[in-house]
Amino acid sequence: MTSTTVTTASPAAAVGAALTLDGPRPKRPSAVATSLSFGWRALLKIKHVPEQLFDVTMFPIMFTLMFTFLFGGALAGSTEAYVQFLIPGILVQTVVMITMYTGLTLNKDIEKGVFDRFRSLPIWRPAPLVGALLGDMVRYTIASIIVMVLGLILGFRPAGGVVGVVASIALLLLFSFAMSWIWTMFAMLMRTEQAVMGVSMFILFPLTFASNIFVDPSTMPGWLQAFVDVNPISHLVTACRDLMAGTAGVDQLWTVFAWCAGFVVVFGPITMRLYNRKS
Repeated sequence: MTSTTVTTASPAAAVGAALTLDGPRPKRPSAVATSLSFGWRALLKIKHVPEQLFDVTMFPIMFTLMFTFLFGGALAGSTEAYVQFLIPGILVQTVVMITMYTGLTLNKDIEKGVFDRFRSLPIWRPAPLVGALLGDMVRYTIASIIVMVLGLILGFRPAGGVVGVVASIALLLLFSFAMSWIWTMFAMLMRTEQAVMGVSMFILFPLTFASNIFVDPSTMPGWLQAFVDVNPISHLVTACRDLMAGTAGVDQLWTVFAWCAGFVVVFGPITMRLYNRKS
């Protein structure tokens, strides 16, 4: 006598099979939606580890106060006079310096294997990178607001008003987003966070200090003036100063836009090539 075993599927399994076979196939998420999702992931990481905001809260306050009261009397005769020149520059320095943390965060995710999971998802390929950059835009905005509020307390009065300040911050955020592609490239190349930080600081220190952030380039030696004149940070600082003063020139703005486009066009494809090679 032969016995036959009959297996009855559970109701949940039956429903799942029916949805899989007969239901409509879910739409592939758009590039924008996927990037925003990864941007939200970056913000959730800040929520769970609020210490990540230390660099965008304490560093702006420290830089602004330190350089104002160290150099104000010597360079401009008083801190009140110097702060009118310094605030747009220190705003740029503060935000540009913290862009390197984008590379550190990505490198950490890569080392933990998180990006291996992302690459297996049916999503727009650059979404994890673009989302991380979008999430960092919130951090840059917080740092910008802190510098501006502190500057107003110290006596900074932008002639361009609220419109000029908002426009300069928007230009700075655009530049920071474009420049962050450099650090994403290093995140793909370097093996450790320490290596990414070391290379980033090696690049950022000459760019920020050998610029027009703290002093007028006309007081510098000729060879240094030549570097300052082609330094993208100098062009950005000049554009921000002009916007806040209400005297922005089209030529200076287009120069900054050109640098932004150059960063994305050059380092974006390199980053994606390295990213795809890791899969």
